[in-house]
Amino acid sequence: MSASNPRLRVVPAPAPEPATGPVDFDTLFTRYASYVAGIAARLLGRDDDEVEDAVQDVFWIAARRLGRVYSLEAARPWLVTVTVRVVGRRLRRRRWRRLFRADTEVVDVPATGLSPEQYAMLQRTYRLLDRIRDEDRVAWLLRHVEGERLQDVALACGCSLATAKRRIAAAQSAIYGGLDDG
Repeated sequence: MSASNPRLRVVPAPAPEPATGPVDFDTLFTRYASYVAGIAARLLGRDDDEVEDAVQDVFWIAARRLGRVYSLEAARPWLVTVTVRVVGRRLRRRRWRRLFRADTEVVDVPATGLSPEQYAMLQRTYRLLDRIRDEDRVAWLLRHVEGERLQDVALACGCSLATAKRRIAAAQSAIYGGLDDG
């Protein structure tokens, strides 16, 4: 059949209707609070207070925009994106503070269940991560620590797939170079 055939008519599929309406906040928080806290902790590599503040910021934003989310499955990648943006702002503030004062803050990473050697390696890795660009750090951590798919990393970082791959490769290079140096 040709496209000029008057009997052939292409009708777009209707948009799916949400079955139950927007997700309620209590369900969202109960299901994803620890997940968001884990991502924030690994991206920030800092103390519990900073992670708690980041989680509160994420869920404050989520509460304001919850009407846009119609399923718990769709909420997960959306919360990752919000978490990345909140953590990105915190990382930028941290860099500005270091720029204007000699910030010799020690990386504080929870040592739960780690041997002293593993803890030392983890602290060294976070020190290296603190030296690279925030965008590269976040992309690398999402991919290699959180185990996110490349497409999800790109979505969470608000960039193209190629840019996400470049950021991950840049971070990987800096980390391996730093670990080899010492």
